Amino acid sequence: MPRPIWKGHISFGLVSIPITLYSAEKRFDLHFKLLDSRDKAKIRYSRVNEVTGEEVPWDQIVKGYEYDDDKYVLIDDEEFKKVAVEATRTIEIEDFVAVDSIDHVYFDKPYFVVPDKKNQKGYVLLREVLRNTGKAGIARVVIHTREYLSTLFVTGDVLVLELLRFEQELRNPKEFELPGNDLSDYKVTKKEVDLAEKLVEAMTAKWEPEKYEDEYRAELMEWIQKKAKAGGLEVPPESADEPGEEEGGGKVIDMMELLKKSVEGKGGKTRAKTTSSKKKKASGSGKKTG
Repeated sequence: MPRPIWKGHISFGLVSIPITLYSAEKRFDLHFKLLDSRDKAKIRYSRVNEVTGEEVPWDQIVKGYEYDDDKYVLIDDEEFKKVAVEATRTIEIEDFVAVDSIDHVYFDKPYFVVPDKKNQKGYVLLREVLRNTGKAGIARVVIHTREYLSTLFVTGDVLVLELLRFEQELRNPKEFELPGNDLSDYKVTKKEVDLAEKLVEAMTAKWEPEKYEDEYRAELMEWIQKKAKAGGLEVPPESADEPGEEEGGGKVIDMMELLKKSVEGKGGKTRAKTTSSKKKKASGSGKKTG
């Protein structure tokens, strides 16, 4: 059973629902330590005064905000507490919005919302209302002394609380030089659009998240295990097909020809074949010895 992150209530109107938040993520990050290549000793970081070059003890370190060049406002722990948000235990829904009106770029971190076993009626009521209306709740929540904007929506039979990025945390796309909407400016023809749409249709499949795996992590882990078995020595790389000269040579791309070939081959099949052959190759080379 995962560890609960937060306990409290969801509130909308006069309705209060006791719930517990659990992280919806499982992290599989590989953690590496920094070592000295000469003797494999771990690297230790020191807190050094840049003027004296001496190490500074923790009890002498303070936080400061640089408001001008080399000018700082110092803030201690007590002052942080004075301006800290009130750590309430209520997720109070401020608004309901259409669930598909929230742009995905705002989504940041998901939590599963689990009801109190003794009082599930309010949870079921809110879940079914959100499902039937296609709405999501917008609320603020304080987790670990920080306030977040969040959205509450339904997936399957569970309520999900997704932390949202604030508007000011996102860059404006206008900062970038993006292509305009006049296709003729980019010599994109209607035939190419039609053919590209056919390719998309041919590659369209049912969303099955379980079929997508972190291939890079799996291959890196396999490489680490091989190297560990070899006593930390270099493992000879597997031969890979080198791209032909035409692929990276700055040639003019015949988009129509590429689209036709892709549609004939029904798109995405090439990667599937490559991936499966890679896995077969890996399983063949990973036989146990001894």
